[in-house]
Amino acid sequence: MPRNKMSSSRIVLSPVASDRVITKFSPAYHPDGTPYSKVNFHPKVKAACSENRTGRVGLKITKAVLVGDVSVGKTSLVNRFCHDVFDREYKATIGVDFEVEKFSVLSVPITLQIWDTAGQERFKCIAASYYRGAQIVIVTFDLTDEESLHHTTKWMEEATSSADNPVKFLVGTKKDLLAPAAYTDVEQRALKYSKKMGAEYWATSSKTGENVQDFFFRAMCLSFDDTLLKELEVSSVSSRQIGTIQVQKSSTDLFEKKKTNCCA
Repeated sequence: MPRNKMSSSRIVLSPVASDRVITKFSPAYHPDGTPYSKVNFHPKVKAACSENRTGRVGLKITKAVLVGDVSVGKTSLVNRFCHDVFDREYKATIGVDFEVEKFSVLSVPITLQIWDTAGQERFKCIAASYYRGAQIVIVTFDLTDEESLHHTTKWMEEATSSADNPVKFLVGTKKDLLAPAAYTDVEQRALKYSKKMGAEYWATSSKTGENVQDFFFRAMCLSFDDTLLKELEVSSVSSRQIGTIQVQKSSTDLFEKKKTNCCA
């Protein structure tokens, strides 16, 4: 069999799995449970992606941190999304764990780094050091545990204190354990909390996988759109500044030239 020859046009194989390709903007879980009105990628973002003008966005890592009380299901949520598994046995996170997932958003490769923090009080000082620079903050609570919902406001304050205007989520776990009527009651209270903290609300089940992938896709869409828009604004400002400097320099050169001619 003949060897494959390298062609003049370089072929780059994407390391992104087929189930990590995002081509459409993921909708919110509840229409009344989100402060983010976006239903599609910004026109500037779509144009930049189609014209390959994304700058260094494709080289960047999107950082997401998960916080919440002990045993609310943070690790199970991550494991269901990253490995499509569910472990019935509870294993406490020691300090901080993290997973890395590669995405393709509008054909732009980008990496999501998920930091899963411990909920125990003795690990808070360790976990807090990982909040800095997070673009996505995910506060989790157990839909069957009312007290864990009450604690979410404090978790959100702590996690966002070192972050620069991140995309915020309030995620309820273990939805499979609630009957429809009981869930509806909890949802109404959760929506009040999400509105208070300016976060988008989601209800998930790591056991069944319900809404898990949809949630992470939504988080990536919001973060990617926001990141690329900021990148484009910075590029636009830099271009205008460079253009202004060139015009000013040209005007100065012209003045000096006229002055020289007059003196001659």
